[in-house]
Amino acid sequence: MKSEKRQSKTSRLTPHPGPLPFEGRGRRTAVVRRHWTLDIGLWTSLLRTLLLALPAITPLRAADSGASVVVIYNSKMPESKEVADYYAQRREVPANQIFGFNLPVTESMTRKEYLEELQTPLLKILEANKLFTFQAAEKAEEGKSSDRMLRPLAGSSIRYAVLCYGVPTKILRDTNLVELEAEKLPAELRRNEAAVDSQLACAPPSAQKRIWAGPAPSPFYLVSDPSVLHPTNGILMVARLDGPSAAIARGLVDKALEAESNGLWGRAYFDARGLTNGEYALGDEWIRGAASIARKRGFETELDENPNTFPASFPMSQIALYAGWYDGVVSGPFNRPTVEFMPGAFAYHLHSFSAQTLRSTNQNWVGPLLNKGATITLGCVDEPYLMGTPNIAAFMERFLFGFSFGEAAYAAQNWLSWQTTVVGDPLYRPFGRRPEAQQHFDLEKRRNKLVEWSHLTIVCRNQAIDTSVDELIDYLDKVPLTRHSAVLEEKLADLYWGKHKFSDAFDTYEQVLKLGPSPQQRVRVLLELAQRRSIYGTDRAACETYEKFLREVRDYPDPLSIYQKLLPLAEKLGKKEEVEQCQQEIKRLSPAPTAPKS
Repeated sequence: MKSEKRQSKTSRLTPHPGPLPFEGRGRRTAVVRRHWTLDIGLWTSLLRTLLLALPAITPLRAADSGASVVVIYNSKMPESKEVADYYAQRREVPANQIFGFNLPVTESMTRKEYLEELQTPLLKILEANKLFTFQAAEKAEEGKSSDRMLRPLAGSSIRYAVLCYGVPTKILRDTNLVELEAEKLPAELRRNEAAVDSQLACAPPSAQKRIWAGPAPSPFYLVSDPSVLHPTNGILMVARLDGPSAAIARGLVDKALEAESNGLWGRAYFDARGLTNGEYALGDEWIRGAASIARKRGFETELDENPNTFPASFPMSQIALYAGWYDGVVSGPFNRPTVEFMPGAFAYHLHSFSAQTLRSTNQNWVGPLLNKGATITLGCVDEPYLMGTPNIAAFMERFLFGFSFGEAAYAAQNWLSWQTTVVGDPLYRPFGRRPEAQQHFDLEKRRNKLVEWSHLTIVCRNQAIDTSVDELIDYLDKVPLTRHSAVLEEKLADLYWGKHKFSDAFDTYEQVLKLGPSPQQRVRVLLELAQRRSIYGTDRAACETYEKFLREVRDYPDPLSIYQKLLPLAEKLGKKEEVEQCQQEIKRLSPAPTAPKS
């Protein structure tokens, strides 16, 4: 993958109200009114602090409905129509906005097939159904390879197109297509293959390219007003319900609707490469920027800047957001039998061929991520070069502050008519559909356990703007839910540790383990406890924690590292049998020495 070195400029968006209601009389206070009672002093203090750090608040806007979508399926594949009908039913898409076309049943199609079997008949049927309204025709400019009648689009009642499982993902290179204008492009861009999504997004005639080769610079890149993303301005936001199976494709709308109802909650993981200069530094800049935005939005955020990607042993729990690069095939925690994706989760891995196939559970990235439970993702069907991939920081900024998935995806693309495919329900909009306080109270009223994440969000937001740790501890200590929540107790333990209250931290980490943490959260807490007891606790307590880990986490991908940490502790404590066992396991698990090169 190549890139041009330049600075990413993301426009400043106005987030919706940050704070959620601070409630609670205290963790160990018996007097509780209405479940949790408001602590006015604490609420006022943290609310004032947080609002000073946020720009002016924009009003909520109405979410797009199914009436703004056309649904497209492959008539040759019954499963494709099943996905289309299911999506239309769940999103209440009008019956006259569901269209089937006779398309190839493979993931690829020729340029001729694309034009004759998809784009041209789609434009005709949109006009016939009065979804597109055209002006009178205008003659194309003389001497252009596309010497055809252009009919500017005067009106459109739709903004999105949803391609369903079975619709091809990519347009093959046509070596017989000769365009003189293409000679003006850099040599590496004189190619005419493209993602179907990205090409069809340019179908509204006002944005029609005069040549097929190379990318079309997007005038919608980094827009801060989502309403300009409209066919009358030259863009149809195209996304797809797709993946390794029709069942997975159908499930994408289910998970999107669940997250719209309950919120998108969980933790955020970003995997940069530690680059600060060179032609690939822009990719790291985007990922670091995305991590910063997620942290400010209130997600517990992990940013790794080691050259290697997250190892399989990394305890990635309760994933709401993931972005990383640059492995060719799915790797690390995403190769585990179970990945803890939360409903509505976004997952993206930047690689030139991340979406080369969507039908596989173990090739490239997009298919495997969807197979493991991601709800939305982006990928490239062919070499895009770094500048042709989505600006993931721009995507994150818009998506987390109220754009729909489709809007955020197209505002983040510098180039259209190129290689990016957008996978997931484009209407999906988990943020900004309603005031956050209302969402918090709704979860509380329904006694939905996800309210614990709502509390965590406000703590993390305040932590991001340097609210005092004592104040954050005080808040969590006064929320009665904390003592019943592995999520909140872990955060409280982390805060105690940051204040060097080691005894309180150890006790609280132990409490987390009693509260039913997720499997990977349990792994993380046990490892944290063992490591920190090795430094500030007793050798015996650290040793017992590692022993407990080995008993309970039988499927841990890197037991060698645990035995290597346990061995010196066992030696200090004079535990001869355990020393012998550790030595045997280290010998058994260690890779064979590499023969020296002659």
